[in-house]
Amino acid sequence: MKIPISYTWRSLWTRRMTTILTLTGIALVVFVFAAVLMLAQGVEDTLVETGSEDNIIILRKAANSELVSQIDRDAANILKTLPEIALSNNGKPLLTTDISVIINLSKKETMSMGNISVRGISAEAMQLRESVKLSSGRIFEFGTHEIIIGDNIAELFIGAEVGKEIKFGGETWMIVGTFSSEGNAFESEIWADVEQMMQAFGRPVFSSITFKMNNPEQFESLKSKIQQDPRTNYVDVKREQDFYKEQSKLMADFIKLLGLVVTIIFSVGAMIGAMITMYAAVANRTIEVGTLRALGFKRRSVLSAFLVESIVLSLIGGGAGIALASIMSFVQISTTNFGTFSELAFGFDLSVSVITSSMIFSVIMGILGGFLPSVRAARLNIVNALRSS
Repeated sequence: MKIPISYTWRSLWTRRMTTILTLTGIALVVFVFAAVLMLAQGVEDTLVETGSEDNIIILRKAANSELVSQIDRDAANILKTLPEIALSNNGKPLLTTDISVIINLSKKETMSMGNISVRGISAEAMQLRESVKLSSGRIFEFGTHEIIIGDNIAELFIGAEVGKEIKFGGETWMIVGTFSSEGNAFESEIWADVEQMMQAFGRPVFSSITFKMNNPEQFESLKSKIQQDPRTNYVDVKREQDFYKEQSKLMADFIKLLGLVVTIIFSVGAMIGAMITMYAAVANRTIEVGTLRALGFKRRSVLSAFLVESIVLSLIGGGAGIALASIMSFVQISTTNFGTFSELAFGFDLSVSVITSSMIFSVIMGILGGFLPSVRAARLNIVNALRSS
């Protein structure tokens, strides 16, 4: 014979104060846990969405970022002739030869220096990267010291406005426009003419080459073709999305590890709180338990009832914690990406996987916090329980 679930609800309502305190503790722990997962998810999404499914990026082998990659002009000219590359509206290969460097600008809020990624691009880059749209001003003219800046840079850094000038690479550059890119990492960059940047920084080689394929299913054959050519076999060929996913891994893993340590510490306190609440419930309901046993309810039914009560408590607290964490979706932060050492702006992303993981975590807390008190309730002697008052 099973104990009805209504008994659990009435028990929780009767102990309103202790129930609310326990719920608060669980909710706060789940909030921290969910916020950490949302932060890591935000980093991954920001970088992964930077890449396009049809785009291929080429770097030097063993280079884990564009900053340390070097591709010479001869190899770039050979790659431009590949028939697998899609063509732009004017019949040219949809390909950009980029260089990437880091400069420093002052932040508006803290006045501290931040690392900014400056990307030199080719003329086809804007058409290749379809997510990039001008927010204000105009595109820079190639062959000049004009630049456009991502919306995140314009928002966070001093002097990053249309019409202002900034200095880097020993040259003065005029800001002529700002751009958005659907919230991905490009919004945290400055773009300029690749040839002008190579002259300013004394760079005779490119950092990377990105192009769009006619048929993405030909990726493996194209990769093999490039790496078998002795003139280009020193490069590594990757899907653009895979490359940016790798760029997010180090930072996302660090956030998850740090958050996990903090969450475990907090969760121990929450589980102890839940355990104390359930032990108090057993102590206050000794006669009830004895009556249930006298009516024919088996030990396992009593154990299940108290364990369900603890799980229900954790689920409600977990739901409240996730609801609280959802507010963080409106928050955006900016910090240094460990993979590129440049400033990256990203937000908290509440995904289905984050919600699922948070609810599983709350249930685990409920089970661990309620198991021992449930066992104690199930093992109460019927006669002794009925005699207590």
